[in-house]
Amino acid sequence: MPLVSFCRFRDICNTGNTIPDLMAKILLIEDDDRLSRLISKGLQEADFEVSSAYDGMTGMKLATQKDFDLVVTDIVLPKKDGLDFCKEIKTLKPNLPVVMLTALGTTDDKLEGFDAGADDYLTKPFEMRELVARIKVLLKRFSQQQQQKVFILRYEGIEMNLEQKIVSRDKIPVKLTPKEFNLLKFMLENTEKVLSRSEIAEKVWETHFDTGTNFIDVYINYLRKKIDKDFAEKLIHTKAGMGFIMKKDYESDIS
Repeated sequence: MPLVSFCRFRDICNTGNTIPDLMAKILLIEDDDRLSRLISKGLQEADFEVSSAYDGMTGMKLATQKDFDLVVTDIVLPKKDGLDFCKEIKTLKPNLPVVMLTALGTTDDKLEGFDAGADDYLTKPFEMRELVARIKVLLKRFSQQQQQKVFILRYEGIEMNLEQKIVSRDKIPVKLTPKEFNLLKFMLENTEKVLSRSEIAEKVWETHFDTGTNFIDVYINYLRKKIDKDFAEKLIHTKAGMGFIMKKDYESDIS
């Protein structure tokens, strides 16, 4: 029996369950040249964009230098085996799904693969349509997980991009220091709620300050100058004896 089975492959793949927007980029790591070409051909016919590596070291180099949507890798590879590859890439890129293809099909082999971080495991020989189906399921699952993550915080014209560390108000860029950024982030995550000085110190500075000091007040004033000063609508307010609040249409006890 061949390691990869093909049958009317275009019909099999054209099921309507396509990857949205752009062709998904697949990294294939397989040291058997003939098998690599067969798998690559099958994936391309399923409308995937495929890059190939023939050993684990080259695969790791490609995986770290380029943006792939998914990796398909053998376990038994020269220079770096698939298990070590998976452990390393999952540390560097935890959101990159990995499918393992191998002739090692015992339960212990599969458990070892999953323990290394593999998201799916397919034993040779296999049918190409099964590999394609598994890839599509993983791509859909990881895409949904990414969409559920909150990368941007917004409140009344303030927009904070958590990945790029960019802040703006009414589309005007605001430059913040790292601590000012973290303070604003905490307030955006807790809008319209009074935050005590001790709570801010614990969550933003991960420490406790003497409540008699004005350390937190100083940083709140820094933030006010950058977020509120040039705008009619003030959003950062003081609640006397209690703390601070980010809220629209709120009158501070202390200006």
